[in-house]
Amino acid sequence: MTDKNNRYKLMKYYIIAGEASGDLHGSNLMKAIQKHDAKAQFRFWGGNLMQNISDNLVRHYRDLAFMGFLEVIKNIRVILKNISFCKEDILYYNPDVIIFIDYPGFNLRIAKWAKTKGYSTHFYISPQIWAWKENRIKSIKRDIDKMYVILPFEKDFYEKKHNFPVEFVGHPLIDAISERIQVNEEAFRSENNLNSKPIIALLPGSRKQEIKKMLSIMISVIDDYPYYQFVIAGAPSQDFSFYKSFIKNSKVGFVDNKTHDLLSVSYAAVVTSGTATLETALFKIPEVVCYKGSWFSYQIGKRLVNLEYISLVNLIMNKVVVTELIQNEFNRENLKKEIDKLLDPNERTQYFLNYYELEKKLGGKGASDKTAELIYNSIKE
Repeated sequence: MTDKNNRYKLMKYYIIAGEASGDLHGSNLMKAIQKHDAKAQFRFWGGNLMQNISDNLVRHYRDLAFMGFLEVIKNIRVILKNISFCKEDILYYNPDVIIFIDYPGFNLRIAKWAKTKGYSTHFYISPQIWAWKENRIKSIKRDIDKMYVILPFEKDFYEKKHNFPVEFVGHPLIDAISERIQVNEEAFRSENNLNSKPIIALLPGSRKQEIKKMLSIMISVIDDYPYYQFVIAGAPSQDFSFYKSFIKNSKVGFVDNKTHDLLSVSYAAVVTSGTATLETALFKIPEVVCYKGSWFSYQIGKRLVNLEYISLVNLIMNKVVVTELIQNEFNRENLKKEIDKLLDPNERTQYFLNYYELEKKLGGKGASDKTAELIYNSIKE
């Protein structure tokens, strides 16, 4: 197609995000694409944030999130049905490009099929194959046309170790946090029935399985800190009714689907391992990172994952910046010891120094815009 004809062609973008973090980054990427392609048309798997940009939602991520080996096995029929439907939907929409956002178990299956059909395949936010399933590099090199990585060490991993060129675009969380509207703390506390005590935020995750494992232990230490208030960050994928069974202590606050606002007014945080650990650090909030899965999933996972740390903060810094309480180490006694450290003035100073260094390593602002421009220029050509 000539450039003259291309100027009049409506570009169609098919985006697949399977988690809350993917919904956030997908929505920012969509907004950035619109800056380069004002007539961009989207069809996507994602969530409410992406739906705020376009109405063309195919599946919500809350219907896709299955965590752990047992959970995947139990829901294998649903997963296979979704994969089949996704292929049919792509054929129906016939996009100019398919953009995969993380969610590798699903997305790499679709990419393998899409490549055989001649679609342009772009992967934004690399699967963490440097942690486990490194053999996925074979399918990535075969099925992915362009890879955009957001962690500084990933570029060397792909290019030096596996001879696969990638683009390091920086981390999109920096943009999401820096561009957000500053919350009015007094109004925020009033609207969410919070008192004036310093806040210790509780981030128990977004999936039901992990919330069940994490939240009861997080709440167990509340009575030890009468001069602070503990506030749960409710995930957008879960209704308040789900949290009710855990909130038996009237001292526990709850904020629904406003995690960034909550972190912006918090003094410390207890965070389930995942993207939220990095979000918390970028808000400059001292945190302790926790993880507890089913015994079966954990036993398999620890044999497959070859990492010294589980939190993104420690992985990026390549040292212990935040304490990690994993599996049996995540208990009431250890959690209390770590929260005491989070509240100690001397300890807090070191957190802040490390967090500023972390942000420098992440490459600064502009990840969404860089990625959008690269994608648009690629398919335009």
